[in-house]
Amino acid sequence: MARTDSVFATQIYHAQLSARLNGELERACLVLAHDDRAGQRWSKAHGYRGYTSYASLNDLPERMPEFAALAKLIDRHVAAFAKALDFDMGGRRLKLDSLWANVMPGGGVHGGHIHPHSAISGTYYVAVPRGASAIKFEDPRLPLMMAAPMRKANAKAANRTFVSVEPKAGSLLLWESWLRHEVPLNLAKGQRISISFNYS
Repeated sequence: MARTDSVFATQIYHAQLSARLNGELERACLVLAHDDRAGQRWSKAHGYRGYTSYASLNDLPERMPEFAALAKLIDRHVAAFAKALDFDMGGRRLKLDSLWANVMPGGGVHGGHIHPHSAISGTYYVAVPRGASAIKFEDPRLPLMMAAPMRKANAKAANRTFVSVEPKAGSLLLWESWLRHEVPLNLAKGQRISISFNYS
């Protein structure tokens, strides 16, 4: 008798939060995109089409109540995901380390990257216009697949080299911070607004 076991699974946590906060969060993100000159300069200098507060504002939950309310909601989901991952927390809990706003117009991209110095990372989607980019995750074994054949077009998600997740407004996605991901070319006419974060 033969069998195939799946080992070393890569997990992505999905949740749909109430969109109750989205109107306030969208306004807050757009205000930041308009007023945060340091974030605008960083985005331009690093070829980020649109705006991100990633390198300019590190206190959004303390600065604006909309972000504090969202962080409180995310905390519960991060705790649930850490439990599902069988993390041995030794009585401690993961803590929000950073949180930033992203406003991506049509034509924007965000190249492949990881989030070092964190345990769990994620994104909450505030506004996802029709045609907006999915988030694309890369199999962490990819650099080691030197002679592996291509995967079938209809391969199961667990066997694919890349997996894309199409979020909608209110979607929360969490993953372990070492998982490489990217946002391909945004073909939407409207702005794709999201809030990304790290827990350590």
